[in-house]
Amino acid sequence: MVDQAPVAVATHEPLLSYLDDATGERTDLTAQQLGAWAARSAGLLRDGCGLRPGDRVAVLLPPHWRTAAVLIGAWSVGLSVSFRPRALAGLPVLEPGADLPYDAVFVTPERLDDWLEDVPEGTHRYLVGTGPGPLSSVPPGWLDWSTEVLRHPEIAPDLTTLRPTDPASPDGTSYGEWGAVAREYAKQLDLRAGDRLLVDAAEHEQPLKWLLAPLAAGASVVLCANLDRSRLDAHVAAEQATRVL
Repeated sequence: MVDQAPVAVATHEPLLSYLDDATGERTDLTAQQLGAWAARSAGLLRDGCGLRPGDRVAVLLPPHWRTAAVLIGAWSVGLSVSFRPRALAGLPVLEPGADLPYDAVFVTPERLDDWLEDVPEGTHRYLVGTGPGPLSSVPPGWLDWSTEVLRHPEIAPDLTTLRPTDPASPDGTSYGEWGAVAREYAKQLDLRAGDRLLVDAAEHEQPLKWLLAPLAAGASVVLCANLDRSRLDAHVAAEQATRVL
């Protein structure tokens, strides 16, 4: 986000690690590697979909390295990102234009198939799997993000000039406001440059917690999906985690 502190992680060390205790999957991304995936995502949205600053994107994805790439890519080209459109608990979506199709929607196959979920309409619709490879099947009207994103280079499109007052989410929350909230939350967690934050992905879906706050503080992140609590101490030791969320 705008005005965040630079990431204080050595270039050869992982900035974001993703672990899945259920499948054994592990992905480690340095800042450069995550930046390359974010650049591909930005190219997909701007050049592939033709989106422009202020267009609305719904990112309905769990904590995952692919989610980070989608979010950073979307914000880097000035898009307004929503995390909230869902039918759980029957809560309405309170944001401008909530009854209109989003310009792009990103969702997992599991969420798309869940009858409890009300996935919003979108002009461009992408399924984002949480497994290591491409999806085995994609329903009509949807595209596999892991395939489509590879059509775009690892070099970011021409940078969009972002102002702190530009809306980063459809409810009008600006880039500057999100940055301030991220820094404040990092302060509450006592996160500092060089820290390594281990996150239980099932307990903390809000990107503010597992992505924005750590990056604002200059910390790296270990996302643990399907966390086996009996292995928590082992994960902390193996990952050299300094904070646990």
